[in-house]
Amino acid sequence: QVQLVESGGGLVQPGGSLRLSCAASGLTLNYYAIGWFRQAPGKEREGVSCISGKDDSAFYTDSVKGRFTISRDNAKNTVSLQMNSLMVEDTAVYYCAKRRRFYSDCSTDPREYDIWGQGTQVTVSS
Repeated sequence: QVQLVESGGGLVQPGGSLRLSCAASGLTLNYYAIGWFRQAPGKEREGVSCISGKDDSAFYTDSVKGRFTISRDNAKNTVSLQMNSLMVEDTAVYYCAKRRRFYSDCSTDPREYDIWGQGTQVTVSS
């Protein structure tokens, strides 16, 4: 069964850090663009970060630049998102997703992604 499973979410104070992990089973993530999206209550799903399937170049939405870092570990078949200096506005359910097209660059359009994880809750609160 092909699936993605996120882990690492939780409750953290403003200024704190979390590391999210996206683990794959039934497929190899290498050479696929993998995106991290988030959705807060009452808001649309937003593309947060992505790692290219061509050259592992990274994309970040403006609000997380300098605070979040995406990385890929081919040996473990995982993609991680290191989140530092977390803010209350980062509170959301975070999803990882695989882009449909093999060997492609990143896209912020959720419709370009065909396999999604179940999501992990990140809550930033004092």
